[in-house]
Amino acid sequence: MKFTRFAQGSSIYAGVITENEIREIEGDIFADWEYTGKIFSTADVTLLAPLQPNQIIGIGANYVSKLEDLPSELPEIPVFFFKPTSSVIGPEEEIIIPKSIEKVKFESELAIVIGKEAKNVPESEVLDYVFGYTVGNDVTAPQFFHQDGHWTIGKSFDTFTPLGPVIETELDPFAVKVEAKLNGIEKQNSETELMIIPIRRMVSYLTNVMTLKPGDVILTGSPVGAEFVGAGDVIECEIKGIGTLRNAFVIAKEHANTY
Repeated sequence: MKFTRFAQGSSIYAGVITENEIREIEGDIFADWEYTGKIFSTADVTLLAPLQPNQIIGIGANYVSKLEDLPSELPEIPVFFFKPTSSVIGPEEEIIIPKSIEKVKFESELAIVIGKEAKNVPESEVLDYVFGYTVGNDVTAPQFFHQDGHWTIGKSFDTFTPLGPVIETELDPFAVKVEAKLNGIEKQNSETELMIIPIRRMVSYLTNVMTLKPGDVILTGSPVGAEFVGAGDVIECEIKGIGTLRNAFVIAKEHANTY
């Protein structure tokens, strides 16, 4: 099923997309929901980020360019980081480049949406705790990385985490490619088997550190090919079976309270 959030006028709804229509739902998508009977045309609404995350966790440097480059031993401590929920935007919303710099990087990623509380979960059971998957763009300003390796600021600006267009609950995450087109030109196209820390290991590791909750989003890393982009560029992050997450980049306005 393809779950989404959408706006019509000043109202925000949740729903399930089927072909060219959205069937409105009410309730908790992770526990108990039902159809309201109301149907919207996709042409008459604005798609939003498909959820308001509980928290967002990313992993860095998690792809190789070819299978033979995968390490024989996995890192003892993967490079994880948090992104603020205030950085989330949806499809077609503008990504704002901080006014003190001219360029940022796009990073197309498969995003995992946790569906139930998870603590100390073995790798073999990880998928039982996954609600579904969406497309993420882990926008990054490396210019704001701390010289000692802290990434938080460079990952945290408002609009730096586009998500969407839907949460797909029936995706096989091991049989998809993470793709990206910049101004219509392909820049990223990698199978998820090129992840250094695979999905089951990644989620299991996190549950041994912290309790994951429904609505947590895990960004699983970006393939080789991410580039710096500037104002006027358009990025399309795509995972077939989920859809395309399209956003344009703009420079922050002078009166905006950004750095």
